[in-house]
Amino acid sequence: MKQNFHAFEGSAAAFPPPIARSRDTPTPPPEAGSVTVPNYLRDVYTWAYIDPVNVRLLDQDWVVNTVLWGNDRRLQQAAFEELQQGQRVLQACCVYGDLSQRLARYLGPRGELDIIDVAPIQVAGCRQKIADIPQAKVRHADAAEPGNGTYDAIVSFFLLHEMPDGYKHRVVDALLSRMAPGGKVVFIDYHQPHWAHPLRPIMSVVFDLLEPFAKSLCRHRIAEFASRPENYTWRTETYFGGLYQKTVASRR
Repeated sequence: MKQNFHAFEGSAAAFPPPIARSRDTPTPPPEAGSVTVPNYLRDVYTWAYIDPVNVRLLDQDWVVNTVLWGNDRRLQQAAFEELQQGQRVLQACCVYGDLSQRLARYLGPRGELDIIDVAPIQVAGCRQKIADIPQAKVRHADAAEPGNGTYDAIVSFFLLHEMPDGYKHRVVDALLSRMAPGGKVVFIDYHQPHWAHPLRPIMSVVFDLLEPFAKSLCRHRIAEFASRPENYTWRTETYFGGLYQKTVASRR
């Protein structure tokens, strides 16, 4: 089936109605003080993010760089370009590889990096990585309910493609709501590659087999997952022949 993706340019573009929330929309949030692993994560990604043996195997810099076709550092740098030293930053999920350590050190000793993840094993692994970096901390929380604080910047690094559309809605809205005045949310994720991209057929198969929610980002702009996109300005840049995107939202 042909997929259409129109690059988003500038804040003056007309916004389509919000995407209808699918049957994958999660159940009401758990009681305060509790965090549950979403069903989609258990059903689809236990092998990648919950199984202890695979977590140890996959949480390697070279694995991440291979999965991203050699673009790990480039995409990390794209996120860092939106940040400044001394800021208070939320990282919306633990990430395999060394992103958390590099991000914390980029912010410097006067900065603050708050990392969250919904999977306890991911929190434990990240806590070991940042043990010697005092400006970074990690806690058990869902990106759809990140807490009540506000941040100068929020980084979502390859998180949205792993979620069904209903959860994408919740997470995008939640992260936008945690933006401090003058702040921004930085989304690094997949995007529709150019029609002639040599990896396009390969990535289509990879998505079908391993990332069943990723093609949604090839059909929709990230802004479309916000309930009130008109309240924000949106800027998108693409990388590696359009396979990856950086979309930045800031409050009007």
